[in-house]
Amino acid sequence: MKMGFNVGIDIGGTFTDFCSVGEDGRVVVYKTPTTHYDLSVGFMRGIKELARRSGLGGHDYLSRVEALRYSTTVGTNALIERNGPKLGLITTAGFEDTVFIGRSRSWADGVPVHQARDLARIRKPEPLVDPEMVVGVRERIDCNGRIVTPLSREDVLEKLQQLVDRGAMGFVVSLMWSFVNPAHERMIKEIIEEEYPEDYLGAMPVTLSSEISPKSGEYTRTMTTVVNAYIHGIMADNLNRLGNELRDGGYERPLILVHNTGGTKKVSRTKAVLTHNAGPVAGMYGSVEIGRLAGYDNIVFTDMGGTSFDIGVIAGGALRAHDFIPVIDRWRTNIPAIEVKSIGAGGGSIAWINELMGKALEVGPQSAGSMPGPACYDKGGTQPTVTDADLVLGYLNPDNYLGGEMFLDPDLARDAIEEKVARPLGIGVLEAAYRIRRLVDARMGQEVFNEVALKGHDPRKFAVFACGGAGAAHACGFAPYIGARTVVVPAVASVFGAFGASTMQIRQVWDVSRTLKLFRWNEQAWLDDLEAFNRVVRELRDQAVRDLRLEGFAEDSIDFRLELDMRYGSQYNLTKIEAPRLLLQGGDDVRELCERFTQRYSEIYSPEAAFPVGGINVECFYLTASVSQPRAPFHHQAAAGEDPAAARSGSRPACFDPAAGLVETPVFDWTRLAPGHRIAGPALIEAPETTYVILPGWTYRMDGWRNGVLERAE
Repeated sequence: MKMGFNVGIDIGGTFTDFCSVGEDGRVVVYKTPTTHYDLSVGFMRGIKELARRSGLGGHDYLSRVEALRYSTTVGTNALIERNGPKLGLITTAGFEDTVFIGRSRSWADGVPVHQARDLARIRKPEPLVDPEMVVGVRERIDCNGRIVTPLSREDVLEKLQQLVDRGAMGFVVSLMWSFVNPAHERMIKEIIEEEYPEDYLGAMPVTLSSEISPKSGEYTRTMTTVVNAYIHGIMADNLNRLGNELRDGGYERPLILVHNTGGTKKVSRTKAVLTHNAGPVAGMYGSVEIGRLAGYDNIVFTDMGGTSFDIGVIAGGALRAHDFIPVIDRWRTNIPAIEVKSIGAGGGSIAWINELMGKALEVGPQSAGSMPGPACYDKGGTQPTVTDADLVLGYLNPDNYLGGEMFLDPDLARDAIEEKVARPLGIGVLEAAYRIRRLVDARMGQEVFNEVALKGHDPRKFAVFACGGAGAAHACGFAPYIGARTVVVPAVASVFGAFGASTMQIRQVWDVSRTLKLFRWNEQAWLDDLEAFNRVVRELRDQAVRDLRLEGFAEDSIDFRLELDMRYGSQYNLTKIEAPRLLLQGGDDVRELCERFTQRYSEIYSPEAAFPVGGINVECFYLTASVSQPRAPFHHQAAAGEDPAAARSGSRPACFDPAAGLVETPVFDWTRLAPGHRIAGPALIEAPETTYVILPGWTYRMDGWRNGVLERAE
């Protein structure tokens, strides 16, 4: 019997990660520099390497792959490069300038803090739709879904011809209140398809806001739809080519895309906008899986890669924190994305001197990326980076980087730091490298603390997962800023996004905006029309069942979870809670729902801020449908004793205090370590795709799942 594989691929700004999980639980991983000029080159290179490491030929390996889950950045790249199609936007007459006016903070959405503070030079982004490509049609539907002004077919045809004459290659339709009643949007789509049927060369795609984003807020709903339409064609072409290449190579199943909602879907059933930032979300899913095995329910997920540092919070062993204001590139949207915060702090982050701030040393957010990369890569990079600092400090082995796949040049790293940092500050190279590292560690630790504390949690009660290619090297550095005494570095930390993708279950989210008053403040009375609530849930459930049936899953295999955006009647901010049941059966269910909201609100803002007498509203419904599938049988290993002497591979000079200089530091081979082994810092552990830096005062222990558990002395 042929063994099957589940494969996850995660494309990052510096490296593309691969993880293959066999039916026997064997895990094979690989990292390769991201080929930005053509992502499929690095993609296929990684697949071939997985096959080789699995002892199979490429065609034989791909024929055994059960599922290939892909976190793609094709859509993100299309937005950065601005190479999408020329779109025409059809909206309600009088609202043609909505996307150009934007929200009050549109100028700051999607930019780093230091740029947002530069008020003299900050600018709104260039629009994805030119002003001349926006037309308004005479129609109006009110907030209750009633048609106030009927749609005129002649008016639509006139405006449609204007857009075609101006070069439209696709249409976005976003009308007022269409998320309540989509009749007019659907009529416009029918008119366009009648005028330009599929068998005409002039046939163009039509994207409706009521289908992509059926939620309130005309700006965010329109921008979500525009972004989806802008990247749709480019993604379709790229993924179709990749799918053909995979089929030619022996892969017989559909390519599956990872979504930022925490689920996966076939390419043919995926909304393009849901692929943005899917890699870090896959990493959070991997944290849930490792936490389930190792016994961690409350987890702070961190991922330090080459370009960015990602942070996510997992409470109670589930992915439930959604992004309140999801921003894609420079555009505020309203997709139900899992919340992951990213800052510009990675191995490729550039160290520089801020002359305007009295020659203050700064690290990031600029990154050297994979090309040219850090100076030590010897690919033309001249700027000092965090990786260069780690190399100068002796933490990285220049002859065994990425398991010997890459070689680093210490002299180039030292020269870059000396020229750009040490000499301007009047300090030594070792001191400069140490400051670069301390600065980036402090920034990451403070961001993690803020992210957890502002959600109403105590960071000290959470296990910190340090993932990413540079996570193991910096875990002991940023953990003290969080107050954490225990940090877990998963065995597959260096390719954690790919690991998470390879283990993801089928999971989708359906959402819709509907305002219901559960508690009416003016009457001090509870909701009595329970069917109004239940009707919305049934509509979402029917959509989920229909969609998952097309994926090949029976209705009785689907599990549902309902979440609600709720607020007090006099407040703007929304708080998401999980409903105890899908449908309301009586008044007690309504009161329990309101009590759950008040409890969660109190946890975040304090009990004194709760104001239930002001009324309690539901504003948005989120129905999550999931299908449980067999999990890979990862094997727990028994402890083999604490002495790691058999794994000792030598020593090398490393610096843990500039005043003490370089000191001879023991080095261990991670592949020869066994569960139960303990290593006291200072020490270095070399794994095939990463390096563990155990600082003085910390102890490393390998658990039964081969995760590294780092503990700080009291």
